[in-house]
Amino acid sequence: MTKTYKIEVDCANCAAKMEEAANKVSGIAKATVNFMTQKMKVEFEEGADEESTMKAALKACKKVEDDCEIFFD
Repeated sequence: MTKTYKIEVDCANCAAKMEEAANKVSGIAKATVNFMTQKMKVEFEEGADEESTMKAALKACKKVEDDCEIFFD
């Protein structure tokens, strides 16, 4: 399953940090962050729970860029 989420990030470098952090989260097969459109495209691993995976992704992203946001609710 692939979903696209609205994000809030201040610069392209921060977006790259978010993408790298999200790709390390269990349950995410591939995450792509686009700074220009302020969107994150996430391909979930088979059987992954979307809500808990995205909460973990937000937590991981906040560790590398504390003022970023992912809108998934």
